[in-house]
Amino acid sequence: MGRPVILDTDIGFDVDDVWALAFMLRCPELDVRLITTNTGDTLYSAKLVARLLEIAGRTDIPIGIGVPIDAIEKTHAAWLGTYDFDEYEGVVIEDGVGAIIDVIEASDEPVAIISIGPLTNIASMLTRQPSVTRYSSFIGMQGSIRKGYLGAAEPMREYNVIKHTASCQKVFATPWDISLTPLDTCGVVSLRDENFQLVKTSQDPLAVAVMENHFGWFDAIKSWKGMDRYDPQVESSILYDTVTVYMGFSEDLFEVETLPIAVTDEGRTIIDESAQQIRCAMEWQDQAAFEQLVAERLAG
Repeated sequence: MGRPVILDTDIGFDVDDVWALAFMLRCPELDVRLITTNTGDTLYSAKLVARLLEIAGRTDIPIGIGVPIDAIEKTHAAWLGTYDFDEYEGVVIEDGVGAIIDVIEASDEPVAIISIGPLTNIASMLTRQPSVTRYSSFIGMQGSIRKGYLGAAEPMREYNVIKHTASCQKVFATPWDISLTPLDTCGVVSLRDENFQLVKTSQDPLAVAVMENHFGWFDAIKSWKGMDRYDPQVESSILYDTVTVYMGFSEDLFEVETLPIAVTDEGRTIIDESAQQIRCAMEWQDQAAFEQLVAERLAG
């Protein structure tokens, strides 16, 4: 079996969570023990996870409904349609935070939490049961250390941090085995050309579902500022969260630095010598190889 992991996701807004979940399901290096949803309508998000797991033939993975915060646009609602848990054969747990604790405490080996959203569930877990850090590690898609979105030369306030800054501050300040894939590496990843076409033309049911969500998401957000420069027929969106999934089983394709990272009240992730040391994926060694890996695994 692979490394035991829990995925905590805000799936249902930006489409990269769909790509990341599908990629994770195609990684035999990972033993997915639980998927929890966070942010916005977490019941809607859990239904989206359920439908994807059903398509992938992975209803053996429990789903936990996490803490809802701040309404967000349901950009995958059209694809989800009227799908409900009545149609789902797997286990759905109402207390997602409790489910995270239970999975960690029941495991015979350490569990890695792969977090690809705001950190409300994880902060709640730490409040409820601080001792879980002794049996787990954290790998997160949060922050911007030296570079910003799309490889910008200056760091920026990153969405998952500013969405619930207090939760991020709590997690990053907790003595724990913490690793991050900040915008420095994850903010430039996408599939284009042959890689994109490989997934787009695949007849694999999960790849088909990913592409349906890709196009449905674009239809939902095409009026947003800057989206007129984007052609969904030839490229994916930025696939931030896939990098975090990859870090769950390998670090071969990027360089990792251990840095003291603090979170300011304004939601910036800064290097502060008084802060906790956190392992950060800061530079790509072979971004092209990573993008090819994602495409090949998703294509089935």
